[in-house]
Amino acid sequence: VQLQESGPGLVKPSQKLSVTCTVSGGSITTYGTTYGYYWNWIRHRPGKGLEWIGSIHYSGSTSYSPSLKSRASISRNTSNNQFILHLSAVTPKDTAVYSCRTGIYWGRGTQVTVSS
Repeated sequence: VQLQESGPGLVKPSQKLSVTCTVSGGSITTYGTTYGYYWNWIRHRPGKGLEWIGSIHYSGSTSYSPSLKSRASISRNTSNNQFILHLSAVTPKDTAVYSCRTGIYWGRGTQVTVSS
């Protein structure tokens, strides 16, 4: 299974951030014996540890970190085998490397900087 993140690089404060994870070697709509049920978004902010943002189950149901629930949403594009993180009303504190993960498989991450 391979995961590849893509994102805007730079977002202005108060705007919405959208980061896409493109999956190959597995399907986001089926259970995988090597990767399980969930497709996750995690971020690593400067000077902070890894932070789980949320996940989407292969059925399409979602769950989120309580601290980000009001601003985060995860959608999917099943035709392209992608799942997408949307984070609204961003501030510089949302500057981070955003990574997608399923089971033991991680993408390389994509840097998103929030700055005017």
